[in-house]
Amino acid sequence: MSVQSPSHPDPASFAARLRGRERLVGYWIALDNPAGTERIAGLGYDYIGVDGQHGVLHQPGWQAAMLAVDAHGSSAGIIRVPSPDPVAIGIALDTGARAVVVPMVESAEQALTVVRACRHHPKGTRSLGGPVRAELRLGSVPAEIDEQVACIVMIETAAALEDLEAICATGGLDAVYVGPADLSAALGARWFGDPAVSDDLEAALARITDTARRHGIACGIHVLDGASAAKRLTEGFTFATVSSDITHLQQTAAAHLASARNLGAP
Repeated sequence: MSVQSPSHPDPASFAARLRGRERLVGYWIALDNPAGTERIAGLGYDYIGVDGQHGVLHQPGWQAAMLAVDAHGSSAGIIRVPSPDPVAIGIALDTGARAVVVPMVESAEQALTVVRACRHHPKGTRSLGGPVRAELRLGSVPAEIDEQVACIVMIETAAALEDLEAICATGGLDAVYVGPADLSAALGARWFGDPAVSDDLEAALARITDTARRHGIACGIHVLDGASAAKRLTEGFTFATVSSDITHLQQTAAAHLASARNLGAP
């Protein structure tokens, strides 16, 4: 049974809480703005997701973002890497990230490659990095590091849906994560939110949460706002990521502009 997260999250317990299918709420970072990331990381989110795929952060920005998240010491920093490339996964984990989110995983074979990239020998292929930042955060014993790192793969393509059962059964996989925009496109949507596929999308989401539950792994989704996060968490998702810094920056600036012009009208 899922339980509510504590009011003051502990980043060191993130992987264990994710594996335990606790209800977790995160926030998404797309901007290369460490000062802003630090502010958000102090708000009490269970995790802060840094977007290394579609965000404007490149690899040096991943490190700066993890430093910013850790400055408050409450939220866990996780990174979405650009692809299922084991090299990118290793670089992300060497920053001290508590998890990687891996996009465009389409088969159980690919999921296993990703899992192995997150684990050191003999369970995996991750290189022991030596004097990198991860050692400061997670120690230097490979097995202990592996226990503190979560492996999350995205379900967002037709091929992933077709091989969903086998992906969720992959040994060592901690969670699946839905990218609703890409998944909508895979179902035939012309744009994100296209009502023509809304029923198919909801059916796919129900199937994903049920499959993850049966295999005892966590299941997450990206959402547009906090109310949507609460809704999805009641529907079987165990973690939800709220919007992004770049989206909220634009929305808030636009709202203030509209208010100012309205109040200043004759």
